Amino acid sequence: MTLSIYFLMFIIESATQKLCPLRSSIDVLEGEYFFLCYLQSMQEHLQEEAYTINWYKENAGKQQLIKETDRIFSQMNFLEFWPAELSDSGSYSVTHSNGIQNVTIQKWTLNVLERNTSSCFNENHLTTEIKNAGTGHSLKCSALSVNENDSITWYKDCKSYENETERELDFKTLTVQHSGIYTCKILISHEGKTYHSTNTIKLVVEEDAPEAVTLEIVGRDEEIETEIGKDKILNCTGFLGYYMREDASLYWIINQTFPEKCTGIPENEPSICEEELKKIQLENKFYVTRLLRIKKVTDNDIHQNFTCMLQADERTQIKIVKLKKGNTQDLPVHIFTTGMVLAVLFPCVAVAAVFVCVMFRVDLVLFYRNICRKDDTAEDGKEYDAFVSYLKDCISPSEEEREFALNILPSILEENFGYKLCIFERDVSPGGAVVDDIHSFIDKSRRLIIILSQNYISDRSIYELESGLHKVLVEKKTKIILIEYMPISDYNFLPESLSLLTPKRVVKWKKDKSLPVNSRFWKNLRYLMPAKPNKINTKGHYHNLEPSEGAQSWTEGHDFNAVI
Repeated sequence: MTLSIYFLMFIIESATQKLCPLRSSIDVLEGEYFFLCYLQSMQEHLQEEAYTINWYKENAGKQQLIKETDRIFSQMNFLEFWPAELSDSGSYSVTHSNGIQNVTIQKWTLNVLERNTSSCFNENHLTTEIKNAGTGHSLKCSALSVNENDSITWYKDCKSYENETERELDFKTLTVQHSGIYTCKILISHEGKTYHSTNTIKLVVEEDAPEAVTLEIVGRDEEIETEIGKDKILNCTGFLGYYMREDASLYWIINQTFPEKCTGIPENEPSICEEELKKIQLENKFYVTRLLRIKKVTDNDIHQNFTCMLQADERTQIKIVKLKKGNTQDLPVHIFTTGMVLAVLFPCVAVAAVFVCVMFRVDLVLFYRNICRKDDTAEDGKEYDAFVSYLKDCISPSEEEREFALNILPSILEENFGYKLCIFERDVSPGGAVVDDIHSFIDKSRRLIIILSQNYISDRSIYELESGLHKVLVEKKTKIILIEYMPISDYNFLPESLSLLTPKRVVKWKKDKSLPVNSRFWKNLRYLMPAKPNKINTKGHYHNLEPSEGAQSWTEGHDFNAVI
């Protein structure tokens, strides 16, 4: 009795081994009978009563137990589909349970391909065989059914082929005319219904076929040095020959189990995962390759085998890769020294860069405006770039100030830098209401330039100042530029509202030192003026004097808020 059981188990195991190719990814056509199965040892068969077999399908990232229906059910180590549907695509696994421990035996990815309604086959579900004319050859039908009574029909290019009904289609002598797409169709009876499965082979017969090659994995078994805690990528490449074998399968196995698929999302990646299979053609040679990614190598990874398997044409090639600890090397002295020097220099360079930017802020802004042709005046509805307000009535003490306001200032800003100024005595026709004219022309100007002096507030220009302050502080339409033309010892004559203006909008005139066009005074003034893309002539000057040191801020030596 025991001998009979062993003999029966041997027959079942032999058939199972033939029908269960060890592939992690399987393609099947919708509407056809199909099954998943795994190799089961004889000992497991004898202990079958002590184990429970469970099949699972992954759904939304979770493993769900497959419940039998009238279409899907399990039998021994088979999970059968009567028939397969598109919704069956997904990840499957099978486990053994003894009531205490669950052991995952094998995993698959099942791809159910859509059937081509206009043809008897799907172009993505066929194998290619290239043979030499004048030789003999046999095309083998799918072995999805072991029942010898199942009906088999062969088709060539979707037409019935010579009433052939055998599992193998034999050609004693191949000719070029035998080239074509052959499909065998197996009819399978099950519970009073008839189902079918198909196998499609593209046969190419050439007068001079490529030389015969041996399917092989590139490279031999190897040991690769690595470090604990470091990421590692293992590569396996298989050579297929001179045409792409559609049935070729290349995958990794770790301790007789398939690794998980890589997700492409770093934070969700398993510790060990394999990439998708890639097909490569180099000149007239074809290869397949697959990467295995190991995130942070552990001691356990050092002591196990990573096996790469290549399957095609019922042949299997394997390559075993092992990891070994490499010698941890200290950081080279020159790299360490360079790093320390850079660590010390970087803060110094950063501080120096900030210092340069602060010290030469005005020059950098003017350079940027010139390079980029920046224009702040385009389509803003303003007629003038600045309205100039200065001391007008006190003639005796202010001749130099009038000369500065009426000649020097417009000569430099208008003739050298292309600005358009509004000077009341020069540009406003007499006869109008002074206050109304002042308001109107300040409204038309982008800036209000106030030339400050001790007697400025006592002059009628107080209306211009008050109007300008109203535009700045209330309407926020115009910006004020203060020019300290003469040294001022007492600031109490200025309105308190001026304390609300930023001190950075004040420039100080230093007479002969400020006259050259490229002096700091004119640069500071242009910095406060609106940007205009005019051709700048920095060689011009009002008087031929040598350029000298930059102008000081109006607040130099004074607390702005304290003196106003």
